[in-house]
Amino acid sequence: MSDYPLSPELAAFVERTLSYTSTDSSFQGLRASYDRMCRDFTPARPAGLAVDDLRLTQVPLRFYRPDRPAPESGWPWLLYLHGGGWVLGNLDSHDFICAHLASELQLLVIAVDYRLAPEQPFPAAFDDCLKVWRALEQGLAPVPLDTRRRALMGDSAGGNLAAALCLALRDAGEPLPAAQVLIYPSLGGANLPSRSQCADAPLLSSRDLDAFQALYLPGPEQRSAYARPLLSEDFSGLPAALIAVAQFDPLRDDGASYHQRLLAAGVPSQLYPGLGLVHGCLRARGLAAEVDALYDLLLHGLRQSLALP
Repeated sequence: MSDYPLSPELAAFVERTLSYTSTDSSFQGLRASYDRMCRDFTPARPAGLAVDDLRLTQVPLRFYRPDRPAPESGWPWLLYLHGGGWVLGNLDSHDFICAHLASELQLLVIAVDYRLAPEQPFPAAFDDCLKVWRALEQGLAPVPLDTRRRALMGDSAGGNLAAALCLALRDAGEPLPAAQVLIYPSLGGANLPSRSQCADAPLLSSRDLDAFQALYLPGPEQRSAYARPLLSEDFSGLPAALIAVAQFDPLRDDGASYHQRLLAAGVPSQLYPGLGLVHGCLRARGLAAEVDALYDLLLHGLRQSLALP
């Protein structure tokens, strides 16, 4: 990591994460080691939360909300789409992130257990997330939802899915979320400087990125903007964005490019440069000051976007 000057705290996080690297390169082995790593970084949930697993449009979901009656206007809500290269992850892998967002913001967080590649490549994950969003908008949730105060959030592959949903909803003329919050998103950029500058970056290399993308988009190159949002020819009319990238990440310039395209189309967008950060660092909350600063930004941005106290 000599080419990537990390703080001692973040370097220790990287080493701890890498200790879970599996010698079993099968998908079962990769998923098992990823799940073990996620469990190791998952603290107890905050007190005062009601957490329920259910299905909507046949897609498994997990609802996190304060354990009290809903506000008169319904719960302000956040649809969270997890990362993992479209290949890894589930409702447990990002549990603590969702639980803490629900507790600290006092809103409803809905996590989506979308179908994974390579068994179910594009557009399966995208279709699952879009079906869930539409069902929630139609009032099919088991709890009352605020019809105005809702946002989309995703990290890595989940950031891809969140941006793709915004494009699809805009294209269909459907109501849009108040904000799209994208954390080190994979948006289908090609030949961007960060691909070579951070080719061997900690926790995600350019080779890893290419492998994940090939599993999600097999066969002839997918030219759909719903697979690669940066391929869109029109970025106007999209929700305001908060985009956080990591300095030492081959995906850094995906988020920066998307930010610039939004601004050029007249869409409000804020870019957080993530100095000193690496891909996947959301799990290092409480372990590194630079990650805590990222969370402060995310919490502040969501409070503003959703008019939360």
